[in-house]
Amino acid sequence: MTPKIADNKSLGYVTFALHSHLPYVVNHGTWPHGMEWLHEAAAETYLPLLRVFGELEQQGLALQANVNLSPILLEQLSHPEFKDEFPKYLLRKIKAAHKDADDFTVQNDPHMVNVSRFWLHFYEQALRQFDQLGSNIIRGFQHFYDSGAIEIITCGATHGYFPLLGTDSSIRAQVKTGVETHERFFGRKPRGIWLPECGYRPAGTWQFPVTPDGSSRPPKPFYREGVEQILAEHGIQFFYVDTHLVDSSTRFTPYQLLAGGVPIAMETVADPPAKNFYRPYFADGPDRDAQVAFFTRDPRTSAQVWSGDQGYPGDGNYLEFHKKRWPGGNRYWRITGRKTDLGLKQPYDPAVALERTREHAKHFVRITHETLERYGNNGAAASILTAPFDAELFGHWWFEGPEWLKNVALEFAKPESRVKLISCTDYLDQFPPNAYVALPEGSWGAESNNSVWLNEDTAWTWKHIYPAELAVQQMAKSDLWRGNDTATRLVKQICRELLLLESSDWQFLITTKAARDYAEKRFNTHLEQFRALLDTWRRFETTHQISLEKLQELEAIELRDSVFPEIEPELWGATHGVLSQFRR
Repeated sequence: MTPKIADNKSLGYVTFALHSHLPYVVNHGTWPHGMEWLHEAAAETYLPLLRVFGELEQQGLALQANVNLSPILLEQLSHPEFKDEFPKYLLRKIKAAHKDADDFTVQNDPHMVNVSRFWLHFYEQALRQFDQLGSNIIRGFQHFYDSGAIEIITCGATHGYFPLLGTDSSIRAQVKTGVETHERFFGRKPRGIWLPECGYRPAGTWQFPVTPDGSSRPPKPFYREGVEQILAEHGIQFFYVDTHLVDSSTRFTPYQLLAGGVPIAMETVADPPAKNFYRPYFADGPDRDAQVAFFTRDPRTSAQVWSGDQGYPGDGNYLEFHKKRWPGGNRYWRITGRKTDLGLKQPYDPAVALERTREHAKHFVRITHETLERYGNNGAAASILTAPFDAELFGHWWFEGPEWLKNVALEFAKPESRVKLISCTDYLDQFPPNAYVALPEGSWGAESNNSVWLNEDTAWTWKHIYPAELAVQQMAKSDLWRGNDTATRLVKQICRELLLLESSDWQFLITTKAARDYAEKRFNTHLEQFRALLDTWRRFETTHQISLEKLQELEAIELRDSVFPEIEPELWGATHGVLSQFRR
């Protein structure tokens, strides 16, 4: 299904990257934070995306998107608890739509009755689709992966933020666990990865940014490998970076666009920098044999989707996210105006909103043509414009987003289009990079640095993460647990708790205040469980025994956090010169 561009009138390619991820919420709360997040994402994003892929397939077309299903999301979508609870969630939404229709009928409001029926159809369709998939959403994505309609890539196991993790072995464990989880679900290794938060760190001297708890003095700087070196070890061929890492004059990031106030005109970005956004490069470092390519977010076109203030999702005809009808939580109002009070929002019209997706798709295709025509002369065999987004933007935050994606694919498929869609793997197979670029440390967070994940509100989390990483590293090097089934179970669960502790979602939710109480509670839960299990390990080091009470405690934690069944504690065994500073 790889598109070919041969004539001189062609401008190049567009590649979408859709990052699908949620922190681990199974067995950790329901509403308003917890499983409800997973249910909403499945109903409003994952199933609608599969419907769009299927509708395109029926026309012999494909979005050719690079879809990341994060390892911890795969664990949740395959979890028996989700498969059991999700249909119940859909039935509750169906019941609410029925009740809303009855209420609006009594109020003699035929338009709202029709919107109620829209929601009734939407959730009934989702329930049928889930049943047809055998309660297996992952199988739906695999179908399009196997057919070549999409390329599924991996991520860090639990979305740990690589630039701030304290040991290279922690990054290795995040990457290899991600690769192995992908292979377990899809039967093949991934070729690409979504770096959590697009966070990259080059090789060089590094120092803990905060003093770990339990340390009497700041640790000395030590040498760290570049992220690309660790990716290359595990067969990863490409990743994504934010614009600022390639051109420091580009100041705004996706999260700044979401916050509003950033202009999105073509002139927002200066004329082409020396390092072009529209070609992949190899990440340069001390080991040039580690050839891992990176693709750069296009700042001009992606802003149209990221910006809820001035971009497509802010159109007054689209569904208002924040206003819901209770009980039930279905939404009946349109955005109306970006500064319109919630009480003044006007009724939603699905047909009008659908037509707007077609108009916005045509606009997006037009500006990609303009962008590649103006900036795409980059010295590569073919220009490529990269459009990376959180997948949950489509359907959950921007309800009409999946339809917009379908219409974009239809527009690019027209014979007159001088730009075609392509996946990163298909592009690299045809046009491998021929140049290197040394990247600085950075992310796609605010100001392109680490500040979203390390600030005065989150520094305390790292004071706990760093000694936890070092303790696991020390434990993994021990031979005491090898050959002992119970001790091996204990060590594996300690590694799982560390991975869950490392999730970047906790710092993100604390910083943005989106669900700060929940994030702090979750972090502390995993920290307490980690410490309890580590205490059992240290007793085992002395006695070579695990008491019945401690075994029962282990079983309870395993039941709650039973992720990554094939986890390998050996991954944490490498020291790279830092462990000696913290030996007990």
